[in-house]
Amino acid sequence: MGIKLTVIGGGGVRSMFLARSLVNQAKELKIDKIVFMDNNETKLGIFGEMARQVAKRINPNIDFELTADPVEAVRDADFVITTIRVGEDDKRVDDERIALSYGLLGQETTGAAGFSFAMRSVPQLAKYCELIRTYSRPHVKVFNFTNPAGVVSQTLRDMGYDFTYGICDAPSGLLRSLGQLYGVAPEDIQAECYGLNHLSFFNSICFHGKEMLETLMEDDRIYTETDMRFFTKDLTKDMGCLLNEYLYYYFYREKAIENILKAENTRGELIRDVNRHMIEELSGLNPETDFEKCLKIYEHWHGYRSEMYMKNETGIPRKEKFHFDVFEKDDGGYAGVALNYIRALQTGKPVEMILCVPNKGAIKGLEEEDVVEITCHVSEKGCVPHSFPSPGRIPLELCKRVKEYERYASEAIRQKSREAAVKSLFVHPLVNSWSLAEKLTEEYILSNQDYIEGWN
Repeated sequence: MGIKLTVIGGGGVRSMFLARSLVNQAKELKIDKIVFMDNNETKLGIFGEMARQVAKRINPNIDFELTADPVEAVRDADFVITTIRVGEDDKRVDDERIALSYGLLGQETTGAAGFSFAMRSVPQLAKYCELIRTYSRPHVKVFNFTNPAGVVSQTLRDMGYDFTYGICDAPSGLLRSLGQLYGVAPEDIQAECYGLNHLSFFNSICFHGKEMLETLMEDDRIYTETDMRFFTKDLTKDMGCLLNEYLYYYFYREKAIENILKAENTRGELIRDVNRHMIEELSGLNPETDFEKCLKIYEHWHGYRSEMYMKNETGIPRKEKFHFDVFEKDDGGYAGVALNYIRALQTGKPVEMILCVPNKGAIKGLEEEDVVEITCHVSEKGCVPHSFPSPGRIPLELCKRVKEYERYASEAIRQKSREAAVKSLFVHPLVNSWSLAEKLTEEYILSNQDYIEGWN
């Protein structure tokens, strides 16, 4: 029997990447129906249709459907990927600017703005989860890529949606960049990762089964040519592990804020403007008959977006030039995380992968039901996180503080509680002020009034 895989948020600008990864592996994984759903029909008609054209070129026989109907999208689905942006790019800009107005980091996942984004994201995702629970297959698994993945994954689990798993492409992106430097394929890299989403640490990285952590930390090239480019060798060696790129915002907070304020625009404003230009130019073309023209426009604007990734915050541009090849084989990004999970279930062959799942005692010092980002053993029997009985002192302390923020954030969003929201932002190490937490809470509730209701 074939498998149905649904993407909620299939009108996003990265939909072509998703389509390429999914269709390339569809036959192997017995996926015979793919549905991209989005409630923004304009974007679905542009980026969703471009994704469908990619799918047709790779496999013209694939059953690839676009829809704005969420019930039909999830009906009889075996797997669902959620990647939504409630409030679109304009609300991301608002989130960032509100935080920056108080001299605080406005990054949408790591900074205070992430709380605002989660306020909008979780209620909508909960509605989708209810539809999935009602209409999808009993064994359905949901892979959430919607940011901030840490708070969102924690809150959905706290709401009882135990079929949800958080996924992120930052850990696999680091491993991919290290593999490219050493000429090692992703499947030949084994890593031990622990922490929280956008706050994770690698205390073991093996190439072909050989431990490489010490060698990598001493290699000057990783600090210029990989996702470790934001950190110094001294810091890395002091931590005794390789670092998720988003840790830049914790280790160099004042630099990040200073760089953002000096820049012409925030990350959200840059993405908003890029997407506006791209949609404007693509809206006059038919993705089916004008695909090559559409692709050139997409490559230009997405290439600029990719080049500017974290540049405003760090002052360091990416060196890699962007090019989208329909037929290129890739490691799948965040789609690859979901596909690896499916592969383990389909083939019966266990895989090791990095997911956001309940801790269950894996990281000593965190609670059982704390959602963590961690290397897991995935098999037909389920998902079991690896054990980390001796995490580094500073990494663990940072994880504890941010997890306390995520616990209160989950409580605030579930109970629509101002009190819990203030506590959440107060304990966040990038806010760390009760008075600012109170101001942020009121501003974010006011800013999101069209998307939330019933806050007390």
